[in-house]
Amino acid sequence: QVQLVESGGGLVQPGGSLRLSCAASGSIVNIYAANWYRQAPGKQRQLVAALRYGGSTEYLDSVKGRFTISGDNAKNTVFLQMNSLKPEDTGVYYCSIDHDFGSSWGQGTQVTVSS
Repeated sequence: QVQLVESGGGLVQPGGSLRLSCAASGSIVNIYAANWYRQAPGKQRQLVAALRYGGSTEYLDSVKGRFTISGDNAKNTVFLQMNSLKPEDTGVYYCSIDHDFGSSWGQGTQVTVSS
């Protein structure tokens, strides 16, 4: 089994920054991708950033240039650095990983961007 725990969310003013962390534990053989999703109030969950096998990254257009996904394999942790935050970035952020046995998800961490 694989368990994921997100942390680092909170309340921040527009223009501020947050760094989210996702710590993985359990039995993992091969990991193919690490992903950050968010779900805004009344909206569908959407992929905001992905770290693919080999180190390639993908971002939602609206966060390009502001968000950076990275991973530390030795620590089994993936990060999402979020800069220049906007109210539209508000939502619950979920970490997931794709591996040999399917996909695993964390519980989510709330990010609120408001004055």
